[in-house]
Amino acid sequence: MNTTEWIILILLIQFIHGLGTFKLYEKAGRKSWEAFIPIYNAIIWMKIIHKPTWWTFLLFLPVINLIMFPATWVSSLAAFKKPGMKDEAKETLLTIFTLGFYLYTFNFNPQTEYIAEPKKNTKETAFSSILFAIVVATFVHTYFIQPFTIPSSSLEKSLLIGDFLFVSKVNYGPRVPMTTVAAPMVHDTLPFIKTKSYLYSDNDTTSWKNKLQLPYMRIPGFEKIKNNDIVVFNWPRDTLYHMYLEADRRYDKPIDKKTNYVKRCVAIPGDKMQIIDGFVYINDKKLELPERAKPQYNYTIYSKKGISGSLLSDVGSTEFFRTYKIQFYNETEVNAVRPFLVADLQESNTKGFYLAYTTSNGIPDEIIKKYNLSVEEVIENKMMATLTFDAVDKLKQNKSVDSVIRVIKKGREHGIFPDQSHDGADETKYAWSGDNYGPITIPQAGKTVSLTIDNLPLYKILIREYEHNKLEVKGNDIYINGKKATSYTFQQNYYWMMGDNRHNSLDARYFGFTPENHIVGKPVFIWMSWDSNGKGILNKIRWERLFTTVSGEGQPKSYFKYFLVFLALYFVGEYFWKKNKKNKSE
Repeated sequence: MNTTEWIILILLIQFIHGLGTFKLYEKAGRKSWEAFIPIYNAIIWMKIIHKPTWWTFLLFLPVINLIMFPATWVSSLAAFKKPGMKDEAKETLLTIFTLGFYLYTFNFNPQTEYIAEPKKNTKETAFSSILFAIVVATFVHTYFIQPFTIPSSSLEKSLLIGDFLFVSKVNYGPRVPMTTVAAPMVHDTLPFIKTKSYLYSDNDTTSWKNKLQLPYMRIPGFEKIKNNDIVVFNWPRDTLYHMYLEADRRYDKPIDKKTNYVKRCVAIPGDKMQIIDGFVYINDKKLELPERAKPQYNYTIYSKKGISGSLLSDVGSTEFFRTYKIQFYNETEVNAVRPFLVADLQESNTKGFYLAYTTSNGIPDEIIKKYNLSVEEVIENKMMATLTFDAVDKLKQNKSVDSVIRVIKKGREHGIFPDQSHDGADETKYAWSGDNYGPITIPQAGKTVSLTIDNLPLYKILIREYEHNKLEVKGNDIYINGKKATSYTFQQNYYWMMGDNRHNSLDARYFGFTPENHIVGKPVFIWMSWDSNGKGILNKIRWERLFTTVSGEGQPKSYFKYFLVFLALYFVGEYFWKKNKKNKSE
């Protein structure tokens, strides 16, 4: 929806409000024409229904206004009385389910009375209090801080699966919601019923639902994204119904409802970025990661004596596969093991035994003991594992290990950005891999690049999808919005986001640049960390990670004990305050 259409819609809403309340304004001692003046009418109406003037501001905040409207409708019921009003709960439900139009019956009833000093209505107060609590929570969630959970291992070991974060919206500037009709405090799916939480058509861009989208707007923040910042953003290439399922077709989504991702920003607008043998270079200098970063790569480990899973676990590796030789006696035992397998059981060379392949967690001891399984881990002479540099050093110091070789991908890798499905492009120009990539320059707002048939694969998604131009190729000529183009000026900034777990991360090397309008915020605090593989409730909580900061100098430090001390002091102080108050009253 363009600016003109939004103005028309706002004026239409003001007219509907005025038509249904102008007589109520008169009954409250105001002028009828005041009901039709945009913004001013809302200020006056707040006074009429005995609500603070600043509520007017909330009526114009996207998503939040969806909660505020019912709150003002219900408050309006308490400010007016008409003959026959008996069941307050029924009146409230009628008002809400008619989207406020039930108030028209008050406006056009000559016997309606204005209540200048309404009695305290506990039901109305409770309803308004609940709605206002939701408003406050939604306001904080939308414009200040948002909870976020680490779902994948792309930043392992810097951030762990099961880390619960607070993501600051104010650091980079809060983004005003683009999707105006959406459930508060949920992302793209309503819990339990598993349906879309927002109003949008993913198969018809001309739908009236899509007309309700707001253009991109961001309130200024107090810092810019810097190299090495960890950033939460909307996955630019998200066109799936669910990111972990096979695509049956393309699903177009509003920007602010695309899947949330968290990666490290290794390159910012204007940077020249290149990856050489797995190491990132920015402007021809090797990128130095902060001390807290723990980059990981895939390594092949060789040992004539064999490599056990416990050896890799002892050095801190959590991403490798284990092989077990198991003898089964019944289907119950097979079904007990199946949940821990990553591949189908295979018959072993040893008669009666099967090979079972699992993740690094293996088969739990309690399952082995419960079913009295005959289990033996297969010790390989060669294994692949994801390791930090510290883990590599520890393995190299182990006399049983012969060598540890880092895997380096060379040549053209399948699925690497850019997509070259473009007639006329040089197929050898972008023969890159996740370990050897570039060089490329990160697009910057206002900067102009020359366009050729060969470099178009780098920019065609930006031009067509992120900046909404019509792009056509006719022979060796490029046309943008019907005009032949030999250059292009970028409308917004872009960023290069990568995971620290270099060989196990779906990142910019595969989906390309991240537009500025997809930026959500900056993770600042880990308030909880849950290890689903821990044994027992207490061991599932990673106590050393509770109340730690995400960024900063040195290694993370937990402030959990300080929080407990503060909490104890609060309750002790409250106890003595209440006791002192009681003594004074006596």
